[in-house]
Amino acid sequence: MASRKPDPEQRPRNLVLVLGDQLDHRATPLRELDSERDAVWMAEVHQEATHVWCHKLRIAGFFAAMRHFRDELRAKGVTVHYTELPERKSDDRGEDFATVLRKDVKRLDPEKLVVTRPGDWRVLESLGQQALESDVELEVLEDVHFLSDLGAFESWAQGRKELVLESFYRMLRKRHDVLLTDDEPQGGRWNFDEDNRKSFGKQGPGEIKAPRRFRPDDVTKQVVELVERRFGDHPGSLEHFDLPVNRKEARAALRDFVAHRLAKFGPYEDAMWTDRDFLYHSRLSFPLNLKLLDPRECIEAAVEAYEAGDAPIHSVEGFVRQILGWREFIRGVYWSQMPRYGERNALGCDDRDVPSFYWDGETDMNCIAHAMKAVIQHGYAHHIQRLMVLGLFAQLLGVHPGRFHAWHMAMYVDAIDWVSLPNALGMSQWGDGGVVGTKPYCATGNYVDRMSNYCKGCRYDPKQADGEEACPFTTLYWDFLARHEDRFRANHRMGFQLRNLDKKDPKLLKSIRNRARALKARVTRGERI
Repeated sequence: MASRKPDPEQRPRNLVLVLGDQLDHRATPLRELDSERDAVWMAEVHQEATHVWCHKLRIAGFFAAMRHFRDELRAKGVTVHYTELPERKSDDRGEDFATVLRKDVKRLDPEKLVVTRPGDWRVLESLGQQALESDVELEVLEDVHFLSDLGAFESWAQGRKELVLESFYRMLRKRHDVLLTDDEPQGGRWNFDEDNRKSFGKQGPGEIKAPRRFRPDDVTKQVVELVERRFGDHPGSLEHFDLPVNRKEARAALRDFVAHRLAKFGPYEDAMWTDRDFLYHSRLSFPLNLKLLDPRECIEAAVEAYEAGDAPIHSVEGFVRQILGWREFIRGVYWSQMPRYGERNALGCDDRDVPSFYWDGETDMNCIAHAMKAVIQHGYAHHIQRLMVLGLFAQLLGVHPGRFHAWHMAMYVDAIDWVSLPNALGMSQWGDGGVVGTKPYCATGNYVDRMSNYCKGCRYDPKQADGEEACPFTTLYWDFLARHEDRFRANHRMGFQLRNLDKKDPKLLKSIRNRARALKARVTRGERI
């Protein structure tokens, strides 16, 4: 006997809140949903597009994926109360989730609100406050998308002086029996990181099949047009919109990566090359972080490729480590350290913001210009461009880690607070003082030169620290070490770099630091460097 069609105006037993990064049909609230008694609530709101100055692609990607998910739920017979953002701000039902939710709770009068734990502490606190003010129960369920629950991370972290990824990663490998034979790692090693630091050399990367692109359908086109009209002054471009915005497309993107780029992902995951924005990287972080993809299926697909002989162990292990290791690790760090984690500023940076060229890419530094071109066009840059180009320069310049995180949240389509904050504030800027990484990731321009061809043809010389041709990275590196010398003396992993600092001629170091001050002043004034 066919089930009765739900009445969208009846009082729901549970109003299930689905946020923009929770587009997972297998989430507990949706698995347990009774389509005749419960309803789903989703909303596009102005605040989520403007609380940081969001890239147009990020806004459009989220809204397009949300609308596709809404339509999939409705096709399954689920009542969805969905607020679309209108073209004019004056027609908004409210600036933020709290306002729109309050109106709908009053109108629908649900017995209870149910939500999967949000990926943002700010949103979780807001929902809790709104439920309290509306006098309705809020049930927060754990996110089964992840392979490690937060209680397990807390148990593992308890009593440890340092939170080291490697030990957490090995624990999860064993728990989920990934790349193991009789409890021993396949390939004879747990970690093939040393094999995965190759550059392309002078010959370059050669031909690499670009990630599969997805042509916007009518739903996505409507969103793109809305964003262009309403948020046209925001950074970035919508000309290159090709994101997977539903589960079918996300799975196709995964298959494409495994078939065409996984095999060489490992050795070249840290390499960079001009005008090659993706290289061997998967570009799966957007569908993964919106939950259109499950991390288990990504891991299984990679392991199956290894077992079939289609990809070597060092590439597969490197990919698995990013998903099963790093992704799970930083989520645990985020929730175990919040809310104070976001306020950390271990290096005592002043309120310096990111340079103007972090919005428009207008700089003579070739590496930053190329990295920013990718960010502007695609809302994406791979992890070494983020960490050792854009992140490194901000760190050496002395950008406040909170401001760098806000920029990172604004400009990357895959940025959710739980993943962005530990990566940007912690690993990239060392703003947490060593919670995520035991030492700052600081280097001269020589690192960029070694791992890319960016320095070829650049007006700056990575080997020079002083003078008009000196690479700003190299100049600011020595200033950074000198500025924080006393702080870093206690860090044994900084010993080699500080010994090199000690060898610097005092007069030369003084001149380098004077040039560093001049560079900072020019950046502050918005001048091109």
